[in-house]
Amino acid sequence: MSPAHYAQPMVFGLKPNRASGRFFRLVPLLLLASALCVSAASEVRTNELTFPPPLASYGDAQLPDILDVLKNRVHKEPFNLWATIIFLLAIIHTFLTHKFVRWSHLVEKRHRERLAQQQNQASPLPGGSTQEPTCAAAVVLHFLGEVEAVFGIWVIPLFILMTVRLGWHRAVNYLDNPTAYIEPIFVVVIMAISSTRPVLRLAEHCLGWLARLGGGGPGAWWMAILTAGPVLGSVITEPAAMTISALLLRRQFYELKPAPRLAYATLGLLFVNISVGGVLTHFAAPPVLMVASRWGWNTPFMFRQFGEAALAGIVISNIIYYLAFRRSIAQLASQQLTFTTSETKESQTPIPAWVTIGNLIVMAWTVLVSHYPVLVVGGFLFFVAFVEVTSDYQSELQLRSPILVGFFLAGLVIHGGLQQWWIGPVLSRLGEQTLMFGALVLTAFNDNAAITYLATLVPDLSEGMKFAVVAGAVTGGGLTVIANAPNPAGQSLLSRYFPDGIAPLGLLLGALPATLVMLLCFLVIG
Repeated sequence: MSPAHYAQPMVFGLKPNRASGRFFRLVPLLLLASALCVSAASEVRTNELTFPPPLASYGDAQLPDILDVLKNRVHKEPFNLWATIIFLLAIIHTFLTHKFVRWSHLVEKRHRERLAQQQNQASPLPGGSTQEPTCAAAVVLHFLGEVEAVFGIWVIPLFILMTVRLGWHRAVNYLDNPTAYIEPIFVVVIMAISSTRPVLRLAEHCLGWLARLGGGGPGAWWMAILTAGPVLGSVITEPAAMTISALLLRRQFYELKPAPRLAYATLGLLFVNISVGGVLTHFAAPPVLMVASRWGWNTPFMFRQFGEAALAGIVISNIIYYLAFRRSIAQLASQQLTFTTSETKESQTPIPAWVTIGNLIVMAWTVLVSHYPVLVVGGFLFFVAFVEVTSDYQSELQLRSPILVGFFLAGLVIHGGLQQWWIGPVLSRLGEQTLMFGALVLTAFNDNAAITYLATLVPDLSEGMKFAVVAGAVTGGGLTVIANAPNPAGQSLLSRYFPDGIAPLGLLLGALPATLVMLLCFLVIG
C-alpha cells in the first residue's frame, strides 16, 4: 500500500483531470480572497446591530433562580429561544445522519432495480449514454447524511428566521464576524498540509520506530498511534494530530477490517485522547486557547496543572482498551497487509530532506500565525506553489475533507454563538466538581471551545473553578462528533470504514470508558 492511499486522488468524487486541476488551483486564491474580505469587513458596528446582546445587558444578575434568569432573557430577546430550538434540531440531525445514509442506499438500490426492470438491461439509455441516470432522492438523502454538512444546512433556516424576526442588517451583521471563522480557516489549511506525503512519511517513520519496539504488528501500531499521536497535538495542534493519527490508523489498522465493536472503541478512544492530548501546552487545544490569554495560563502552568493527568489518562485508557480487545487485535495480525509487496513506485521514491523540511516549515508557520487568517491563507498559497515545484515527492493535495470540516466548524460557530444566553447562567451557578461534570455534559452538545470561552465571561471564577471547567470540557471532547473541533476531521477520514456512516450511539459507547478514566485522572491527579 502506498502513502498515496492516505490521500485518495478523488476530489469531490471526481477523478483529477486538467479542468479539475485548474479549478483546485484556484481554491487557495478564493480562500485568500475570502479571508481578505472578512478582514476588510471588520468595521465599527452600531449597538443597534449587535446580536446576540451582551450578557450584562439582561440585568438579571440579582435573580437567584436560574429558571427566572432564562425566562427573563427569553422575554427580553425572544429570538434566543428560536435559535436554541434550531440548534437542538441540528444536533438531532447529527444523530440521524447514519440513517439518512442508509435510506439513500435503499432508495438508490430500488432506483437501479426499477431501471433494470424498465429497460430489461438491454435498451440503451437516452442519448447513447451507458451511465444510469442518478436518483435525485438518493443524492439528497446522502447529502443530508453528510455530518459535515449538517450545521451548514441548518444555518439556512436560522438565517431566514433571523432575517424575519430581527431584520436583514442584524442577521448579516451577526454572520459577518471577522473573528468567528479563524478556527475553520486554520483547520482547513492545517489539515491539507498535514495530510501531504512528506509529513505522513515522517510521522510514519517516527511512530513505526515505536511500533517496532512492540513487534511491529497491528497491536503495536494501534498502541503507538493512539499514545504518541494525541500527545503530538500539544506541539502541532490538535487538528493536525487528528489528521495524522486518523490517516495512519486508516492504513495500519482500519484497512485490516476490525470488528465493529473494536472499530468504534478505537474511534472513541482516538477522539478522547486527541481532546486531552493538546493540554500540555497553552496554544494547541482550542478549549485551552480560548482561556489562556484571559486567565494568564502559559505552557509551564498547563503542563503542571493538566499535563500529568492527561498523560496518565491516555496511557491508562489505552491499556484498558487493549486488554479488553486483545483477542480481536491479535486476530488482525493474520490479515496484516504486506506493505513491501504492495507499495507502488511512488511510495518507494525517497523524499529529499529539504522537501520534508519545507512542508514542516509551512506547518510551523501556520501554527504560529493561526489567529491571522490572511497570513494563514497567504502561507498556504506559497505552500501550493511549493507542492507544484516538488510534485514528484508530494501526494495529490487534498481539499475535499478539509473544506467539509471547515464548513462543519463554521456552521457550529454560527449556531454556538447564539447559545451563550443559557450556557453562561448554567456554568456560573455550579460548584467546582459540579462544574466539571456540567462542562463535560454540555461539551457533548456544543463545541468544548465554546464552553470554555463562555466561562471567561463569568466574573470572579476561582482558580479551582477555572481548572474544573477546562478539565470537564477537554474530558468530554470525544463523546460526540461536535464536542471537539478536530473530531469532524477524524470522522471525515474514517467514516468509510463504518457501514452506513458512523452511528452517534456507537461513538458515544466507544468513547465513554476513556472519558470516565480521564475524569478520574483529572479529579485525582489534577
